Amino acid sequence: MKPILIIRTGQAPDNIRARHGDFPHWFRLGAQLAPQHVRVINVAAGEELPSPQDVSGALITGSAAMVTDRAPWSERTAGWIRNAMDVDLPLLGVCYGHQLMAHALGGRVDYLTGGREIGTLPIDLLPGAEQDSLTAFLPTQFRAHTTHEQSVVEIPAGAKVLARSARDPHHLIRYGRNAVSVQFHPEFNADVMRAYIVRKHQDMRREGFDPHHTYRQVAATPLARRLLKMFSRHHGLNRASR
Repeated sequence: MKPILIIRTGQAPDNIRARHGDFPHWFRLGAQLAPQHVRVINVAAGEELPSPQDVSGALITGSAAMVTDRAPWSERTAGWIRNAMDVDLPLLGVCYGHQLMAHALGGRVDYLTGGREIGTLPIDLLPGAEQDSLTAFLPTQFRAHTTHEQSVVEIPAGAKVLARSARDPHHLIRYGRNAVSVQFHPEFNADVMRAYIVRKHQDMRREGFDPHHTYRQVAATPLARRLLKMFSRHHGLNRASR
């Protein structure tokens, strides 16, 4: 079968990576993909992406980079996303990947008003999400792990928003039959979320947030985590990889 891409746009901080692993591992486990069918492409390190016609689908990871910097590797990946959309390739972007997909397809990304969004937060489905193939299993509200400074502030023409948080109105976006993205982190578990809060506690205090309260609110997010599995199952990626 054609490989399933994990498009790596960054890596977890050293201390988190040493204890919990890194983005490709989290994505592969969450999507239930067999290692032999996954190909990781580190675009942030300059690795070239194969033609979209030569892969079964792609998952685009988060990053500490900023989409608004328009780094050459990021803009090249945005061009690849447009080509992938032309052939209706299954695509799922997360956090930076979410923002990059929106940017690539004509939306606008900028800093989230009021500072970063971080912690285990309630996510609300919007009307119509109950009819979407990816979100039909979700209740009207569920919890998800978040950590981001930038956000999609304007969605691309023709895209549909399926979920929001209290501060970010564009947490889950569908762009086409096979392409979706999420601002929250379905690949995180609670331990990873806590590790990010510990790492960001000084930034949080500077922005007026209480890291101790945020830490205490961390909880399991089984419904959000299920999104990766549902995406790969819907597109035949995990069935094919067994």
